[in-house]
Amino acid sequence: MRKLELKFLNEEGRVVTYSLDNPVEPADPETIQDTMETILQENALYSTGGELTEIHSARIVERIVEDIEL
Repeated sequence: MRKLELKFLNEEGRVVTYSLDNPVEPADPETIQDTMETILQENALYSTGGELTEIHSARIVERIVEDIEL
């Protein structure tokens, strides 16, 4: 499963990550940046360490799980 991770800094200076399942691919960096800027401007998300203050990064993460038959 692939996920889009949006990473922000909060008021405590800590990185806060929000994950979205099944992102549209190929990823459009400009759209992702615009969306993250809107999230900050609208104060749309929160964290236990205070408000989000700036964009840190974004990435697509893939996790592969392989069961082992015993």
